[in-house]
Formats: sequence, structure tokens, C-alpha cells
Amino acid sequence: MDQIITQYATAIIGTLIVIFVLLILRLTIAMIVRRVGRSKNLNPKRTELVLRYMTTGLITIALVALTLIWGVNVMELGFIFSSVFAVMGIALFASWSILSNVTAGIILFLNFPFKIGDRIRILDKDLDMDKEFLIEDIKAFHIHLRTKKGHLITYPNSLMLQKGVFQIENNPQKPVVEE
Repeated sequence: MDQIITQYATAIIGTLIVIFVLLILRLTIAMIVRRVGRSKNLNPKRTELVLRYMTTGLITIALVALTLIWGVNVMELGFIFSSVFAVMGIALFASWSILSNVTAGIILFLNFPFKIGDRIRILDKDLDMDKEFLIEDIKAFHIHLRTKKGHLITYPNSLMLQKGVFQIENNPQKPVVEE
């Protein structure tokens, strides 16, 4: 047992350092994301969703670091990863909009001037430009918009970044007025 510990001492210490750094980064990022969510008065579910994305990214980076620390044969790993990434690449290419909507969801979380309950207009030729919408919920892939007639519209996050959006008012008590 002592021989194994002596032989892999550097890798064990490196692993412990990676785990320690991962935990510290995770706690720091969680604190920052929650603080941003509170300061912008965002939905706690959205905050937790963004935190989950950040945690997944940190774990991926930690796994790459551990692979390098333990000296896994890069040629064998390269073959496995290239096969997995080829399949994932085809799947993601087929549904690239999902990836762009998730990315847009994170951007909207960090820098979006509108909140749930705000009334907005979207400058989109496919939507009625005179129509007001109530932001009912903001999800990872799309935003739920409610019309005066009670219709629910799911609008992709990526389009919210691309289209002009302006705020009518942010008073959820006042009813939507159709013009």
C-alpha cells in the first residue's frame, strides 16, 4: 500500500488540489450568481438553472485536468473523444438552435433589462407589432409571453437577443391594453 501511495503521490496531491479548487470555484460562482439574481430580482429557478450550467462547465474542466494529472494515454483517449464528439457534433448540428437558445438564456440572465411581470413589445415582423405581451416566465430555451386574450406564446431566447424589445411598463397589476 505504501508503495502505491509513494508511486502516485504527485497524482494524488494534484487530484486533491483540483477537487479543492473545484469546490472553491463552485462556491464562489454560486455566491456571485445568486447575488446577481437577487440584485436584479430574478426568478430563483432561473438562478439555479444558470448555476447548474456553470457547475457542469466546472466539472468538465476538472475532468480534463484530472485526465492530464493521471497521465491517461492521450492517443487512446483521442480516439474515444473523437468518436463521441463526432456523434455529438452531428446531434448538435441537427439542433444547433437548442444550443444557441441555452447560450442566449445565460446571456439574458446576466444582462436582460426585463423581468417576469413586465409588459413588452417585440419588433418582429412575424408578430403583431402593436401587441403587448406580459412576460410570464423565462426558461432556459424560451420565454413565455401572455397576450391579452390569454394566449401563451413561447418565444425563443435567441430571438429576444436579435429583435428589438421595448418595455411598456413593469406593473403586473395593470391589465394589457390592445390598441
